[in-house]
Amino acid sequence: MLQAIAKPFGKLMLLLYNLTGNYGVAVILFALVVKLIMLPFQLKSKKSMMRMSRMTPRLKELERKYGNDQRRYQMEMSKLYKEEGVNPMGGCLWSLLPFPILIALYNAIRYPLTTMMGIGEDLLAQGGAIYEKLAALGYQAGTGRSAFYDQIFQSKFITEHFDAFAGLSDKLQELSYRFLGLDLSETPSFSFWRWDFSQTSAWLPALGLFMIPVLSALLSWLSMKAANAGTVQTEQQQGSMKTMNIIMPLMSLYICFTMPAVMGIYWIAQSVFAMAQDIILNRVYTKQLDIEDADRIEREKAREAELEAKRAETERLKAEGATSENKNTSKRNKKAIAAQKEVERKAAEARAARRAKRGQTGEEEIPPSQVGDRRYARGRAYVPDRYTNPDTAEEKTRAAAQESEGYEEPAQEADESPAADETPETALESMDTGLGLLAAQEAEQEPETAQEADQTTEEAPETEDKPSEGEE
Repeated sequence: MLQAIAKPFGKLMLLLYNLTGNYGVAVILFALVVKLIMLPFQLKSKKSMMRMSRMTPRLKELERKYGNDQRRYQMEMSKLYKEEGVNPMGGCLWSLLPFPILIALYNAIRYPLTTMMGIGEDLLAQGGAIYEKLAALGYQAGTGRSAFYDQIFQSKFITEHFDAFAGLSDKLQELSYRFLGLDLSETPSFSFWRWDFSQTSAWLPALGLFMIPVLSALLSWLSMKAANAGTVQTEQQQGSMKTMNIIMPLMSLYICFTMPAVMGIYWIAQSVFAMAQDIILNRVYTKQLDIEDADRIEREKAREAELEAKRAETERLKAEGATSENKNTSKRNKKAIAAQKEVERKAAEARAARRAKRGQTGEEEIPPSQVGDRRYARGRAYVPDRYTNPDTAEEKTRAAAQESEGYEEPAQEADESPAADETPETALESMDTGLGLLAAQEAEQEPETAQEADQTTEEAPETEDKPSEGEE
């Protein structure tokens, strides 16, 4: 299965090698071709990731509002993603594609004879023409790790004795692994203390191979920093990226120290191209997204201004009493609303009159019931000496209640006795019942006799709003 996937990559590698005549340059061009093929997908992925990054503050706001209701939070988050045209998983798939390509390239490099050149297995197996010629010329297969890359050493041996293999297969061709004085078929050695420093020709190539994994790890780290530059991340995302910024370079370092150096060249080229791509795309998409954000903010401001204008118009119409009537409001509720408005109007007039009266004295009178800034903390009809002077307590209680803001003279029939005949208990009970509720009850029930009105005042009826007759 891997061979079937690796063959197209091997053919591409051989084509690039034939065009350039250099194995290292062919690998670099191979990395560039792969980057160009994946560019359309990576463009979309990059823009989606940058959009998601800019949505982080808005997602934090949703989490603050709906953090306790996960179902609502998920719904609002999905709605936001849909409005912005962002797929949270859009950037994940394309970020994983380089790994299958890396595996396919690894197989193409590991099997240059069968994958790149397309030579049949029958020629390389025991008894095959190429196998027998290799044995006749004294080629010995490697052991241990060297046996894992046996075809690479076979192709190098065939290149050194190419005339002897002429005619065995028309697909055979010379393949040199030299690049900048280094043999890219060799595996870099981490054991630098074992190098022979007595001869420059021995330790200098070893140092060059040693630097390939180091450069691959460094450039891998830099490419990840460039990919995340200018993005806004949550604390959880920052923690994840910090971990990835450590793991990926270390993985690159390990892979390049355990595989032929050509894999390190590919990793270096990929990191350089990815860095250049991210730097360019960050600049281009930052400008585009700034324009999109400015347009979105302007639309939100215009919408908010429109809503504010509607609210102001509604308040103005309410003040003028010109608001349209809700056709679904029942007659009973209409009467209650009208009565409540009348109560509020009279209470406002009474408060204005009392303020004007206090203003004539030049200073505001502080009632005995005031505690701190709370004017009627002890009750609107509070009298300090009600127990020490019970003879005048009734009159003072009534006067204190009348002086308080929000007090209204109770409605009276023509044949009723004056309000001065009421007891303090009756006045306090009427106030506790609530002026708005009393007015709503009077408007709803409309008592026909003074006796019913007294009963209505003493016994508060149920205030549950029931639909009127004929109302659905």
